[in-house]
Amino acid sequence: MSRGVRIRLAAFVVLSAVGITYITATYLGLIDRITGSGHTVTATLPGSGGLFEGSEVTYRGVKIGKVTKMTPTIEGVEIEMAIEEDVELPTDSAIYVHNLSAVGEQYLDFQPEDEDGPYAEDGTVFHGDESSLPVDEADLLVDLDDFVGSVDKRSLQVVVKELGILFGDTGRDLQTMLDNGSVFIDEATAHTDETITLLRNGLTVLRTQQGQKENIRSFARDLATLTGALRGSDSDLRKVLTSTPGAARELQKLLEELEPTLPVLLSNLITVDQVVLANLDGLEQLLVTYPTLMAGGPTGSTRDGWGHINVQFDYSVPPCTDGYLPPERWRSPHDLTDAPYFHAQCKSGPPYVMRGPKYVPARRGNASTPRVYSGVYDPVTGIVPGVLDDEGRQVQFRQPGNMSVLGGDAWKWLLVGPVAR
Repeated sequence: MSRGVRIRLAAFVVLSAVGITYITATYLGLIDRITGSGHTVTATLPGSGGLFEGSEVTYRGVKIGKVTKMTPTIEGVEIEMAIEEDVELPTDSAIYVHNLSAVGEQYLDFQPEDEDGPYAEDGTVFHGDESSLPVDEADLLVDLDDFVGSVDKRSLQVVVKELGILFGDTGRDLQTMLDNGSVFIDEATAHTDETITLLRNGLTVLRTQQGQKENIRSFARDLATLTGALRGSDSDLRKVLTSTPGAARELQKLLEELEPTLPVLLSNLITVDQVVLANLDGLEQLLVTYPTLMAGGPTGSTRDGWGHINVQFDYSVPPCTDGYLPPERWRSPHDLTDAPYFHAQCKSGPPYVMRGPKYVPARRGNASTPRVYSGVYDPVTGIVPGVLDDEGRQVQFRQPGNMSVLGGDAWKWLLVGPVAR
C-alpha cells in the first residue's frame, strides 16, 4: 500500500468519525448545549400520551425542536423541549400530542390562536389538559369491544339483511346520486360567494324555524290528528275517489246539456240579485215583521185540516207610465253612443205606486226626512231603532203569545192586535 493511499484512508476515517460524532451530538442536543443556540421551554401534561425523549416538537406541523427530558410529577409529566433559536413561539399556544402514524410515533404540536407575541423564551412553561392528549388505543379498543358486545346479534342480522335488500340492484342509482353529488359540489365551488350567502341565509331561516318550534309542533300534532282521521275514513275516501271520475263525467255531461239555457238562467239570476240588492232594506223589514205577524195570526183550521197563509201582490192597478219616456222614444239597444240622462219617476197620483217612497210618512220634527227602517232589530226587546209611530213613540214589536186559546176567533187578532196597547 502506497503512502498516498494510506493518507487518503486516514483522512476518510477522521472525517467519518467527525461526521458521526457531530450527528450524534446534534441528535442528543449536545451541540446546542455547547454552543448555547436555541432555547429550552417546559410543558406540563396529565400524562405522556406516548411521548418519549427525542420525540419531535412541531409548530402547526412544522418541526421546530424535540423533547430532551421527561420528568414524572404528582400531577402528570413535565416535559423539557429544545426549541430552535429563530422560532417565534407565542406563549398562548395550545399544545396537543398527535400520532405521526397508525403505529405510534407521537409528537408534540403547538397550535397558537394567532402569530402575535409575546413569544416563548428560556424557562417558559406551557400547560396542557386531558384534551391535549390523544385517545388511548387500549381505551378505544375496550370501548369498541363493549359497543360491539352491546349490540343485539339478532337485531344486527335483521339490519344487515334489510340493508342488503335496500341496496340490492341499486348500484346504478347510487352511482347516479354520487355523480350528481359531485356535480353539485363542483357548482357550489364555482359559485362560492353565492353558496356562502345561501348558507348564511339558511342559518337565518333555521333560527326562524327554531323560534317557531311550538307552532311547528302544534302543526305536526294537528297534522297527525288529520292523517289519523283520514286513515279511519280510508274506505270512504276510496269510495269517493272511485266515484269521482264517474260523477265528474256526469256533471260535465249535465253542463254540456244545459249550455244553451244555463247562461240565460245565470243572467236572469243576476238581474234578480240586483233587484233584491236595491230593495235590501225592505226585504229585511219583511223578514223581521212577517214572523211576528204570522205568530199573532189565526191558528184555526180550514176544512182540509191545514192553516193557510200567503202573501199576494195586487195587479189590479196597471203600471205607471206618466213621467217615463214613451216607447217611440226608446233607444235601440245597439246604440252605444252617449245620451243625456232622463230623470224617470212616476208622476201619477193615487192609486199608482201607493207604496212608493213619496208616500212614506215623515219623521216628527223633520218633514223632509222619510221614516225608514234602520236595519237593526233586537229580537229580545222587539225594538226597531229609528222607527217612531205618529205620536213620536218608539215602535216595538211584541209577541202576542199563543193565540190557540181563542179557537176559531183567533183571526180577530189581526184586527185587535194593531190597536192593542
